Amino acid sequence: MRRSIIAVLIFTLFYNIWLAKAQTAPQNGIQILVNQVAYNQKGTKQAIVKSEQLLPDGLGFQLLDTATGQIVFSGKVKAGERVESWGTGSFYSPVIFSDFSKNGTYKIRLTVNGQTISSYPFQIGDALIGKISIPAIVNFFYHQRANSPEELKADQNIRLHGSTCTVNLTGGWCDASGDVSKYFSHLAYTNVMLPQQIPMVTWSMANTVETVPNLLENIGSKKALTTEAVYGADYIMRSLDPDGYFYMTVFSYFDKNPSARRVVGLLADSKTTDDYQCGYREGGGMAVAALARISQWNIDGDFKAKDYLAAAERAFAHLQKYSLQYADDHKNNVIDDYCALMAASELWKATGKELYQKEARIRAENLHKRLAPAGYFIANDANRPFWHAADAGLPIIALVRYLDVEKDPAFRKSALLTIKKALDYNLSITKETANPFGYPRQSFIYNGKVQNGFFIPHDNESGWWWQGEDARLGSLAAAAIFGGRLVYPGNGAYGVKPELAQFADHLVSWVLGCNPYNMCMMYGYGQNNVPHMNSMYGHGTGKGGISNGITGKDGKGDGSGIDFKMIDNGNEWRWTEQWIPHTGWFLQAVTAMSLK
Repeated sequence: MRRSIIAVLIFTLFYNIWLAKAQTAPQNGIQILVNQVAYNQKGTKQAIVKSEQLLPDGLGFQLLDTATGQIVFSGKVKAGERVESWGTGSFYSPVIFSDFSKNGTYKIRLTVNGQTISSYPFQIGDALIGKISIPAIVNFFYHQRANSPEELKADQNIRLHGSTCTVNLTGGWCDASGDVSKYFSHLAYTNVMLPQQIPMVTWSMANTVETVPNLLENIGSKKALTTEAVYGADYIMRSLDPDGYFYMTVFSYFDKNPSARRVVGLLADSKTTDDYQCGYREGGGMAVAALARISQWNIDGDFKAKDYLAAAERAFAHLQKYSLQYADDHKNNVIDDYCALMAASELWKATGKELYQKEARIRAENLHKRLAPAGYFIANDANRPFWHAADAGLPIIALVRYLDVEKDPAFRKSALLTIKKALDYNLSITKETANPFGYPRQSFIYNGKVQNGFFIPHDNESGWWWQGEDARLGSLAAAAIFGGRLVYPGNGAYGVKPELAQFADHLVSWVLGCNPYNMCMMYGYGQNNVPHMNSMYGHGTGKGGISNGITGKDGKGDGSGIDFKMIDNGNEWRWTEQWIPHTGWFLQAVTAMSLK
């Protein structure tokens, strides 16, 4: 009898799973795409109907309470659009239910040609994306700690490239679900594409701890996130050489032997050098910023709080003297400006010293001067637009942090104008073509010509780096809200004007499943996730981490088309691999959305 009951329960479970899949799989070429995790009560709520044929005019939809089966809201599906540059032939029809805000679990239903189609269930709640995501993100970073016995033993005495000298670089986070190396930054040889990695993640955690402390207390995550941020600061401290520079990379060489690990500078194709000293753009600026900020908590980790500040000041002085020497082209660019701005702003806030005030004002003005008439930043001293697969919103975020301490009206006016023009550009370029998902477009140079597109060009300075860009989405969503609260305040969602709230919501919903591939990029949440990826020393895909995501079409140098592959002869990492900047920037997006 007991076995019969168990058998029935198992059958019922699998039947319900099958039924849910059957209801949400494409039927007659029609599929409803939703944010599979949650919609914020006060935010934009949009689903997309993906169809092979244009839907009938005036098609109605219903919002059903999954607990009662009752219809709680209804409306009309918006006219469908094709995104011509994606080349898929699909129509995408928005379903807007922003006016409904009651907490609960729901699904969308519509009937086409006598056939009923339903979405996955999803939740609506007050700041619910943050309440779900932040604990998940904290757990993910704990999972990413480089603290296996193999790593701890090897990193206690890790050799510098081309030397017999060793240093203790225990701690930090593994960079990705498939890469147990540890980076302040990489792609230094490109000069204009460097992402901010461990130091940015540490700063991101600190910003969340200070920005939404009450929410963190309510969800039981404040202590854990504070601990994780201090853990990051401790690794940054160990990465500071006695001469005053930070070590850029602990590289595994993808070798299972942990003793192969080295402190290196990294070129394309995993070629390594002894150019491992960090300039501003190479992680040094964000490292100073993270240490200076966390020093103000008066919390001791493996080091004293006063040591964090002393180290930040010492590293800043070194960077002021040597950063351009460490840079591959020995010229300041936009990444130096926003990373140095962040460093100087945090030190100014921590110490009140005129030295840091002066440098912060110089870097903020540099960013202002880099604005092209269209509103994008110029990356170099010529005409290359600043586009970035991870840190696209960081110039605005750095200016916002600068304005937390800058009180002079003249300097504030210039910085606010920079933020406003940059946000105006992001909104205008996103709207310039059919774009039902609200995916953020960008300007870039391809074959010597400035052009606009959805995804980063695959032919670029790196020679190979064109993976999914979910970090870019998180950074832009955060910039839209944090920057928007200063230049476009509003009484609606997130304290910004509706266009910016909608922009941010669309980006977060894309990551959480409302995208053409019906894929939730936050592993372990939603209905559809990427496959699990195994890595060395027991590492691999972690619950709560964000995957690379969707790209332009594989083989398209200009980044046109659209692509997402879960199997690709070993190259599927471009879409499925988790990377700590994705999760670090997603943390900032949901932090901004959790502000009152």
